[in-house]
Amino acid sequence: MTEHGGPGLVDRYVTLGLRLGRHIDGLVDAYYGPPGRADAVAAEPVNPPDQLVAEARKLLGDIDAGEGLDGAEGLDGSDGATPGRRRWLRAQVIGLSTTARKLDDQPIGYADEVELCYGIRPSRVDESTFADAHRRLDEVLPGGGPLAERLVTWRESHAVPPDTLRSAIDSLAEDFRDRTRRLFGLPEGEHVEFELVSDQPWSGFNYYLGDLQSRVAVNTDLPVLSTSLAHLVAHESYPGHHTEHTRKEVGLVRHRNWWEESIFLVGTPQCLLAEGLADLGLEVIVGRRPESVVAEHLRPLGIRYDPEVVAAVSEAGEALGAVRQNAAFRLHEDGADVDTVIGEVARWGLLSTDRASKAVEFLTHPTWRAYLTCYVEGLPLCRSFVGGDPTRFDRLLCEQLTPADLQADPAPPPG
Repeated sequence: MTEHGGPGLVDRYVTLGLRLGRHIDGLVDAYYGPPGRADAVAAEPVNPPDQLVAEARKLLGDIDAGEGLDGAEGLDGSDGATPGRRRWLRAQVIGLSTTARKLDDQPIGYADEVELCYGIRPSRVDESTFADAHRRLDEVLPGGGPLAERLVTWRESHAVPPDTLRSAIDSLAEDFRDRTRRLFGLPEGEHVEFELVSDQPWSGFNYYLGDLQSRVAVNTDLPVLSTSLAHLVAHESYPGHHTEHTRKEVGLVRHRNWWEESIFLVGTPQCLLAEGLADLGLEVIVGRRPESVVAEHLRPLGIRYDPEVVAAVSEAGEALGAVRQNAAFRLHEDGADVDTVIGEVARWGLLSTDRASKAVEFLTHPTWRAYLTCYVEGLPLCRSFVGGDPTRFDRLLCEQLTPADLQADPAPPPG
């Protein structure tokens, strides 16, 4: 990052993100920029929230005034300030400003918080959509009895035996890496290391380490299900988070010196697009219904996986992902009590009480409560933008885009 002429907007953005990260563990999801910058922030006294609010407000004003991104000239183009780059940075700073305001105990409504942080306004889903998904699931799920019990039983019957889990992950990752490389290209030297962990709240997590390296942790607290394993591998590695990080590190940071990409910050629009493209990745490299390909990897290992039933259940149940978004509205706008919302999540999401409780616990966290929108809204937004065209998915992997960019440029209808 350049320092001539004083710190540019990118320097100030990265510093603001690192300073906010000292207040919120996990806000800085990844950072592989100059270590001296992180060391300098770590050596500072922790900045009070009101100071960070003012810092974000000043940064936003200077972006709009056309100051230089890299401490250079400004809007004449000499600092690499393309309109898209400046627009992307502005959207990111609005997200950071919102986080700072929340730290400063400023009142922000739930829907406003989501929109300011992630660039898209959430909406409730009519419960008739969930009821229709239940009817469709009832038609395709084997067995008899109450639907929720049947679904839980069916899911649990697809637990991957622990002694074959690593082999299954490696087999899927190798195939997905090859497909991703052929479709989009991968930087020389990129690598993913998978590990099995426990005592975590998520099913999988990509720790991007920089220098084209990722560590992907797969949580084994609960049995890992064959029905979701391929999506997990694709989401975290190829062509999901790892692929996006490596492509942007090479294309934007190394080749163009766009150092803003060296930091990945929760509470910003880049998260919504990252989760959306990662959720979309499997169908892009394999097809909308990838189950037959997945079966080729799992069956030789003796892992139960019926591609026809898995496909039918996945298709019928996709709409239930929005149950958590409705729950967030119930908690934060309607003022419903937690136990009531847990019951509603269990009912509409066809979940056990324990799993419903865990979902609601995430929604009550003051920092992370808005993040679920990245999963609910990210996939349909990216799917609409890509429209089945791998070249448009490639844009998600290597360009700076905002949710507004995708909304303004949906894929043309087929034919």
